[in-house]
Amino acid sequence: MKWIVLLFCVLLIGCQETPAQPAAGSTPSAPEFEEIALETSPTLESTVTILSEKIGERNLNHYPKLEQTRDYITRRLKKAGYEVELDEFKVDQPVYNLVFTKPGNEEILVIGAHYDSAPITPGANDNGSGVAVLLQLAERLKQVPMERTVRFVFFVNEEPPYFMGESMGSRVYAKRCAERKDKIVGMISLETMGYYSDVEGSQMFPPGIEGYPNTGNFLAFISEPNSQEFLQECLDHFQGLPVESLVAPASIEGVSWSDHASFWEHGFPGVMVTDTAPFRYPHYHRKTDTADQLDYQKLGLAADGLETMIRFLGRAEGLPGDQP
Repeated sequence: MKWIVLLFCVLLIGCQETPAQPAAGSTPSAPEFEEIALETSPTLESTVTILSEKIGERNLNHYPKLEQTRDYITRRLKKAGYEVELDEFKVDQPVYNLVFTKPGNEEILVIGAHYDSAPITPGANDNGSGVAVLLQLAERLKQVPMERTVRFVFFVNEEPPYFMGESMGSRVYAKRCAERKDKIVGMISLETMGYYSDVEGSQMFPPGIEGYPNTGNFLAFISEPNSQEFLQECLDHFQGLPVESLVAPASIEGVSWSDHASFWEHGFPGVMVTDTAPFRYPHYHRKTDTADQLDYQKLGLAADGLETMIRFLGRAEGLPGDQP
């Protein structure tokens, strides 16, 4: 079932940022931290456990932990064969969006997840789940030939107090994409994806949203009217879990609550993929957002479905219907 909300206004959000230039190359020097050993065959669960337990709260209140997370992500994907582009800006001290590019033509598909966690939380679901899925997607798709360029971007500073401010990582990055006139055909934000329940009444919705299932056992695809065509393309090629979709203005509670909204500001199509976070997850932005709360079987199904979807969106070779 698709959620279509017929509303007539779209909230346009302004964008400001502190001037800075992206930097490319190896990871710069950082405060001392323990380097985390890379696993031979990392799983979604082991990745979430590393992020939420071995590292823990990761934000500018705990700068070495933020750097430790960045180092872990970078080494994982360098091992997979990627080079890292450090998209740098400053908030008292340097912070970085991490960009890993699979080159193709001038059309760019951005898949993103924020790697910081909210204050006081270990951030297993928000957003260790999104980071774990994004890492797996990048690793699995590295050797898959695709027509389009695919960028896997790990954003810093999504959480308060930076959310929707000038120092939110995805806002800085999206504005720079617009200034470069990057031809972004779509952005997918992986946000808080790992909690599911078959209990009736486990799913809530923002005010004004009615007629949807009250059991939180689905994955939600959320977008705004100008991105509806891209949303439909995503839905057409996703399978593996039940899906509900919502098209609504950014002014509706929850619709703009992740990095996809930063791309809307510049006219780029964007979709958030989520378990709906506080509308389902009782541990949202709490100390209890721990690795043992997640359903890794369903998170794995979500990751598999997204991998198939991205192959179609990226115009991968050898898809059904391709000519020999």
